[in-house]
Amino acid sequence: MTAPTLDTAPDLPAHPGRPPLSAIWAEMDELSPRQLHAVLRLRVDVFVVEQACAYREIDGRDPAARHLLVTASGEGGTSEMELAACLRLLRPEAPGAPLRIGRIVVAPDWRGTGLGDYLMRAALVEAQRIAPDCPQALSAQAHLTAFYSGHGFVPVSETYLEDGIPHVDMLRDPACQHT
Repeated sequence: MTAPTLDTAPDLPAHPGRPPLSAIWAEMDELSPRQLHAVLRLRVDVFVVEQACAYREIDGRDPAARHLLVTASGEGGTSEMELAACLRLLRPEAPGAPLRIGRIVVAPDWRGTGLGDYLMRAALVEAQRIAPDCPQALSAQAHLTAFYSGHGFVPVSETYLEDGIPHVDMLRDPACQHT
């Protein structure tokens, strides 16, 4: 088992008055039970509870995914870490298939701090590292289409309902990127 890493990610944004952030990339087996619990808890808190959407959060894909965790040190300098944001990458299922970016979530206390942009920049760097020249795909909540467009994604579907929430499939082809 290798240690979790963050060799190629962009710099984390600074947040004066808040605890410093750190980030790791890890396979699920590299996560501690507490880290895995924090990931699942944040995703359920946001996607199931906050968005009032009963759906199958634990979908069986996490064991094959690469996970990015952004954490802040605990209040008052405690050793406990707070999960501020996370996402997962699913490797291409076949040659030429896209790498999928998903379960992108920022904790409510960390929204508006630039962590969403950080997550996407870091995901695109890691996607290029683990699946060079493969397109990247995601299923965006429709109200976030402009955000993902800012990271080079283009809509490739009409708006559709997924678990009662409007979504749009988006694709980013690194061969077409000029930045």
